[in-house]
Amino acid sequence: MKSLVFEDFKPGPLGRFGPRHVTAEEIRAFATEFDPQPMHLDEEAASRSLLKGLAGSGWHLCSIIMRMMFDGFIGRTASLGSPGVNELRWLAPFRPGDDITLDVEVTEARVSRSRPTTGIVTLKAVASNASGQALCEMVSPIIVRRRDEAATGEAP
Repeated sequence: MKSLVFEDFKPGPLGRFGPRHVTAEEIRAFATEFDPQPMHLDEEAASRSLLKGLAGSGWHLCSIIMRMMFDGFIGRTASLGSPGVNELRWLAPFRPGDDITLDVEVTEARVSRSRPTTGIVTLKAVASNASGQALCEMVSPIIVRRRDEAATGEAP
C-alpha cells in the first residue's frame, strides 16, 4: 500500500522539493538526445540566441520537475497517473549551475464523478532557481485512489 491517498491531499501548500543542481554537461546531454537546438548545445551559438547564453531545454526542466515530484511525494502516493497537463509556462531559462527548487500546491481535490473510488488532485508546481526566479509553472491533475480502495488494493 502506498502511504498517501486522495484524502491526504488538501488544498494548500504541499511542499518544497529539491534543490536539484544542474550542470552544463547534463544540459548538453539532454539536448543532444531530445532537443538539439543550438542554445542548448553550444555556448557561442547560445550567446547569440534570444536566451543570451547556454540554457536548458524547457522539456528538460519538465523532466526535472517530474523527477522532483516523484521523489518528493508521487513515489509514495496511490497515484493512477494523470490525464494530462492543464497549463505549462516556461518563464525564464535555467542555466548551468542552477540549483532548482520546486514548490507544489494542491489547488483542488475532488472525488471523481465517473470513478468515485478515485479522486482528482490538481497540483500547481513552480520551479525556481536559487535566487528565487520562477523558471516554469505547471498545473496538472493526478488521479489518486481513495483510502478504502488503496487499503484493499482493488482496482477502481
